[in-house]
This record gives sequence, C-alpha cells and structure tokens, in this order.
Amino acid sequence: MPAPVTTEHSAKPASKAMPLILGLLLGVIATLLIAFALMRAESGPLERLWSAITGRNTRIASQPTVVERIQQLQRLETVVYTMDQIVSGEKDNPILPDFLTGDRLLMLVHGQVVAGVDFKQLHPGDIVISGKEIRVRLPQPQVFMTRVDESRTKVYSRQTGLLVRVDPNLESQVRQQAERQLLEAALQDGILNTAKQNARATLSSMLIGLGFEKVEFD
Repeated sequence: MPAPVTTEHSAKPASKAMPLILGLLLGVIATLLIAFALMRAESGPLERLWSAITGRNTRIASQPTVVERIQQLQRLETVVYTMDQIVSGEKDNPILPDFLTGDRLLMLVHGQVVAGVDFKQLHPGDIVISGKEIRVRLPQPQVFMTRVDESRTKVYSRQTGLLVRVDPNLESQVRQQAERQLLEAALQDGILNTAKQNARATLSSMLIGLGFEKVEFD
C-alpha cells in the first residue's frame, strides 16, 4: 500500500501581524496618556521633555517671570542712524575783512545716532496676562547716544586770515554742532518710531517663545 501523504499548511500572515498591531495600539494609547499628563503637569522633567520633543512650551510663563525676562534686555539698542555730512564753522571780525581776521572751517563728519528702549523702566503693572494672551505697555523709546566717528571724520578745508592764528577750539565747536545736526536729522527721519517698532518685533518673538499665542502692545 502506498504511504499516506502528509500535507503541511503554513501559518497565516494575519496571525503574525496581530502582536505588531497590538503593540502599535498600546504605543499610541501610552503617548496620548503621557501628553495628557504633561498638559496638566506643573513645570518638571516631563514637561521639559515634551517641550524638547515638540519644540513648544506647554506652560505659559507667569507675570513675574515675564517682567524679569524683559527687564534682562535692559537698554536694548534697536536702531542705528548713520549719516555723512559737511559741517561748517567760522569766526569773523565785524570790522576787518575775512581774508585778514577770518577763520573758516569745513569738516566732513561721519556720525551715528543710536536709539532703543530701556526695559529697566518696565514695571509689573505694564504686563497683563490673560491665558495665552499678553498685553505689554512699552517704555517710551529714547536716544541713547549721538557720536561722531573720529576715525572717519576729517577737515575738508580751512581758511585762516593773514592776521590771526588758527583757533584750536574751532574744530571741537564744529564737532559739537555736527552732533546736534545729526540728532535733529535722525529725529526728523523718525528714529524713535523705528526704535519702537523694532523693540516690539524683538519682544514679540521672545514672548511667543515663552508660550504666548497673542501679543499686543499699548
């Protein structure tokens, strides 16, 4: 009699996939539970881990923290106004003509005006937080410095009368006049308004990084 034929059947693929599917489901459930716990947790290792993974803060900074962070910016220079100009200065005699007693100076001046916001003047009452929204009353912008760059400033021409000596004080007087003209030109061009706008942009980026979704300024 012929030997009986034995037929072997391979396991179904679906039976091998079941542990994998169950593992994925358990992983999703565990992730959701961790995320829920992180959203309810105070500042701690889990929250910092979640922030590192997602790149977003899960906790809004408190008002004292916000005030402290802004004050750390101190005197924030937000705009530098640069200009080259020719400034003149002269001394004359009301009686004698200039070619005898006059002293005239032309100077090519390179100068800068620096403006910004002094955040050390920010007070706790200037910050109002409502959920993920924050309103900030900025200190007024101000000019921090007006300076003449001595390395790029030079005498363009000098005319001195035949009967007088060169006045050593005339150059310093022209430099002071140049500083006043630089400041006046910068103010007329709206340097303070630009300083305020740039300060708002810088502060908005910082506050959004602290977790706020809406930033408004007074």
